[in-house]
Amino acid sequence: MKSINSLEGKVAIVTGSRRGIGKAIALAFASSGATVVVSDVVGGYELEEVVKEIQAMGCRTLAVQADVSKKEDVERMVKNTLDEFGRIDILVNNAGVFKEARMLELSEEDWDKVMDINLKGYFLCCQAVGKEMVKAKKGVIINMASRNAEQVEEGRGVYCISKAGVVVLTRILARELGRYNIRVNAIGPGMIETEMTKSVRSDPNFAERLKALVPLERSAKPEEIASIALFLATEASSYITGHMILADGGRGA
Repeated sequence: MKSINSLEGKVAIVTGSRRGIGKAIALAFASSGATVVVSDVVGGYELEEVVKEIQAMGCRTLAVQADVSKKEDVERMVKNTLDEFGRIDILVNNAGVFKEARMLELSEEDWDKVMDINLKGYFLCCQAVGKEMVKAKKGVIINMASRNAEQVEEGRGVYCISKAGVVVLTRILARELGRYNIRVNAIGPGMIETEMTKSVRSDPNFAERLKALVPLERSAKPEEIASIALFLATEASSYITGHMILADGGRGA
């Protein structure tokens, strides 16, 4: 009997998966038996390395270079997945960018870039994959939000707004797609040790600030977020939809 924690026989797409949280999720899914399509706006060596790691586990995989803010790229990613594997059971929207600037100094160009990738990109992927899941009458969508969706910080306005939009998108889709046995949830990470947070973590006062703000007194590894995604992707979370799981070490307590 297959475990409720298994993804054996499932096909998953993970965007933004050449490194960081996306890579950790792709590897976690593969370790649980899933076929994983890894996708990123940047192809090349790093994405191919993820493919090799998944293949080493004995799992099928496919790399697709795609810009999630472009509808034609998203549709190509979905088509390539269906042509290769015939189905899509899980979508993880993880691709994202961060821009630090106060709202009065933020350029229109930077606003558009963050919104196009962090929110429009999620919408495009949810729409394209969601249509296939509706046909199959089943599926799981996981959107990467942020603790900043609920706990805003000065200088991170456009990022906070984009991630708040992701949470609302998640709730709306959970409402609209639940009747088709499609679950939609989000994850709200706090400080994670990724390339995106490298500049923040390089501050000599970072460790002390973290201890003052976070009850667990540390940042998290990408693998700790991947374990949440794995839970949300499996039957272990079969009655959970429309929620964001906050993983911030207790900062929001």
